[in-house]
Amino acid sequence: MSLRLEYGRVGNRAGELLPYLFFLATWHIAAVAVQYFKGAPFPTPSATFSRAVELLAGEYFLHHSLYQHLFASLTRWAIGFALAAAVGLAAGIITTISQRADRLIMPITAFLQPIPSLAWIPLAVLLLGLGNQSTIFIIFLAGVFPIMISVSAGIHSIPKGLIRAAQMMGADKSQIFFRVLLPGALPHLLTGLRAGLANGWRALIAAEMVGGTDLGLGYAIFQARWSLDYSSAFVAMILIALIGLLIEGGIFRKVEAKTVKIWGMSNQGGGQC
Repeated sequence: MSLRLEYGRVGNRAGELLPYLFFLATWHIAAVAVQYFKGAPFPTPSATFSRAVELLAGEYFLHHSLYQHLFASLTRWAIGFALAAAVGLAAGIITTISQRADRLIMPITAFLQPIPSLAWIPLAVLLLGLGNQSTIFIIFLAGVFPIMISVSAGIHSIPKGLIRAAQMMGADKSQIFFRVLLPGALPHLLTGLRAGLANGWRALIAAEMVGGTDLGLGYAIFQARWSLDYSSAFVAMILIALIGLLIEGGIFRKVEAKTVKIWGMSNQGGGQC
């Protein structure tokens, strides 16, 4: 019986690895085909892995180490997302307190949210010039709108009966907000923060490519085309994917699950906003 269980576990693990093996095989076949038919230096998985070892060992990539590019990107992302979270939370709460603010802010938010991050680059450069400030501004715009909408939708979704019950029990406005509205809106709020986090990461890479920065993963990928260092560009792309999965999927989901559990709420309605 124990042998069957062990074989079952091995089979499950092999099944989990199968998609990645398929991806690597497809990548290798595509690289060989491009090299053969077009003569282009398309990096294979093995060449990319070898280059990754060199970069992780400290070899420079566009006059900087991979760690310097990574640190610059993460710093811009953290600042832009922090600003988006602060403004989005404040504006979302204001729209639930004041009907005038709701009628004024939310239609504009719904109008601006579909605009792609790259479309904001000319405005960011015009207002803030090239460099870190315009990049952070684009990250901010990518994250603030989903956070604002999620907060407003979460608070508005709370049944009025809960609020009236709290009022009948003598709760004041601050108690109603912190003990009724905030816990009830928590699943929507966390969903908005996760969306803002992911949007900001994608916007960061795009902004670094054309935003005039001289450091960062997006900048490194974009500039690698001139030196034909496609292996380094692929390493940076894989690093971008891994960081996004780690922070948004690994860390943020655990924080979300723990927070929702502490507040005693379920996340069933979080994806509907």
